[in-house]
Amino acid sequence: MEQQRLVIQIKNAEFEVALYDNPSTEKLVSALPLSISMSKWGGEYYGTLPVPIPAHGKKTELFEEGEVALWPDGNGFCIFFGPTPVSTDARPKMASPGIAFGKITSDFSALHQLGDSLREVKLFLRQ
Repeated sequence: MEQQRLVIQIKNAEFEVALYDNPSTEKLVSALPLSISMSKWGGEYYGTLPVPIPAHGKKTELFEEGEVALWPDGNGFCIFFGPTPVSTDARPKMASPGIAFGKITSDFSALHQLGDSLREVKLFLRQ
């Protein structure tokens, strides 16, 4: 059986995410499908998840472009596509340590043009 993939649907764009194996990702997957609103913070979109996700796994502040993560301080879902206001180099940096859920495997360059706020971002699984 093929690995499950998270799909992030924003307007007419879809981004597939290869999921990492950790307890926080498992909890997110068990809560899907979800719909959230997101705001832009430099090279990051973030939005509050409607279901509490425990922060279990390796925490880090630095992420790769294309990674999606849990921000435990705000139960936030984050999509990284460039440096954030707290970055000290070209890498995306979270305001405080978080846990990576996975990484977008498709082209995510469209994220740069989507605007400052997004309504109805859909998160669901594709087999």
